[in-house]
Amino acid sequence: MSNKLTTLNLYLEPAETRRLASLCGPFDDNIKQLERRIGVEINYRDNHFQIVGLPKNCLTANNLLKALYIETQTVKGSTPDLEPDKVHIAIQEAVALEFEAPSDDKSLYIKTKRGVIKPRNPNQSDYVSHINSHDITFGIGPAGTGKTYLAVAAAVDALERQEVRRILLTRPAVEAGEKLGFLPGDLSQKVDPYLRPLYDALFEMLGFEKVERLIERNVIEVAPLAYMRGRTLNDAFIILDESQNTSVEQMKMFLTRIGFNSKAVITGDITQIDLPKHQKSGLRHAIEVLSQVEEVSFNFFQAKDVVRHPVVARIVEAYEEHELKCQHPRGSKDRQHQLQEVKQNES
Repeated sequence: MSNKLTTLNLYLEPAETRRLASLCGPFDDNIKQLERRIGVEINYRDNHFQIVGLPKNCLTANNLLKALYIETQTVKGSTPDLEPDKVHIAIQEAVALEFEAPSDDKSLYIKTKRGVIKPRNPNQSDYVSHINSHDITFGIGPAGTGKTYLAVAAAVDALERQEVRRILLTRPAVEAGEKLGFLPGDLSQKVDPYLRPLYDALFEMLGFEKVERLIERNVIEVAPLAYMRGRTLNDAFIILDESQNTSVEQMKMFLTRIGFNSKAVITGDITQIDLPKHQKSGLRHAIEVLSQVEEVSFNFFQAKDVVRHPVVARIVEAYEEHELKCQHPRGSKDRQHQLQEVKQNES
């Protein structure tokens, strides 16, 4: 494709003032984000948009403006505001499509009360596919890549389709570099702060009142990882969050709790381990030990898969580059090397 600048004209129909204002955002923030991320200049008057840039970038911006304008369609008499995070995700999906074709497999779509949740990039598609096809699935990668959110969505979907009878949420109670002291309340209340990300996803997908009812009936159960020993979990969807903070013994104990007709999803970020320096992470150890077990799937996310604010991806990349430069000779290999090793072992 030519490297010369081109001008593309776009007319958005129907020309509704409220929808156009929502598309552009306050002080044209959405337009500025498109310009900055895609590398184009966008000028507009009413519903006429003029896009200037490289032909490939202009076409991407043109398609994004059309898709985002559809998102502003009036629902129940009101026009929804187009939030910056929705614009960011749309841009990220468009950029990902330049490198890999989208998946048309609708079996990867997760239906919840909130609506249909679909993978945002190829790595998320693989992750959801492996959750569906494997008994135990590991989601490993930086914050903001959708590991926990998609795991909760898959659990809710399995529960509503009656594939499992309950959802169990667990994680190690390890503080992120701070000593929080003794927490008040019963066992559930003590563990609540550690499981807040899981709760937030459940509330969004099922609604607060339904989640509360399911917890009262023990259909959704909260259990500290330390209290899992001796249990066998049948007909359950189990999510172990923040697994990088498990010890080797805890990880082995958790993985051997899995019973008949159960699925387990283990999420974690091996770059954010809060264990004492002398203690090896159970997640790191599991990557080494379980790479050849067919029923176990490993899914590695990267900074480019982050679906939060774009600066998060750049922060993750900056930390990764710094750690590679300063890496101790005896330190563990980075995530890319681990993925290569796992793939070689599987083949």
